[in-house]
Amino acid sequence: MQTLMLILAAAGLLAGQTARPSRSEIAAMERAFDQRFARLDLERPVEVLGLTRGLYLDGYGVVFTAEINLLPAPGISPFRPSLSREEIARVREQKLKRLPQVREAMREMLLAAAQSLDRLPADEQVVLGVMLFSHPWEDAAGLPRLIRMQGRRDALLAVALQRQPRSALGQIVQTREE
Repeated sequence: MQTLMLILAAAGLLAGQTARPSRSEIAAMERAFDQRFARLDLERPVEVLGLTRGLYLDGYGVVFTAEINLLPAPGISPFRPSLSREEIARVREQKLKRLPQVREAMREMLLAAAQSLDRLPADEQVVLGVMLFSHPWEDAAGLPRLIRMQGRRDALLAVALQRQPRSALGQIVQTREE
């Protein structure tokens, strides 16, 4: 009888513990995100300006943040005190063209995180916030400073495992740009 009581007590304690991703699982996703950003365009790579950071928030989910420069551009220096209007316009145009690639890469990263983070509860969120760097001299009109995407792990997983059509990502992934 005493053994049965101990087994039931242990089972109750284990059932009360919540699953959570380990630090090593989150670190693996951080590295994967950095690599994905760096490989976005091999001819004109995106600059990863700080390593991606992730953390798990109990009862909410996992949050990743990164900062990138969409397009490394010539800087101001004593040897080049200013850029021409044409150069500034070209940088802006190229950054605007690159935004759809970044958004698609972010959606792929959310799907990859949903698949890889096995111990993240199904009803919790996967969030990715990417800050976009710009030089003070740039024309940043129409360029967001921050893109945040998030979705519930179970819904993301359904798309990743092809239980839902890819077209469902529009309803699953909440996107906010500031």
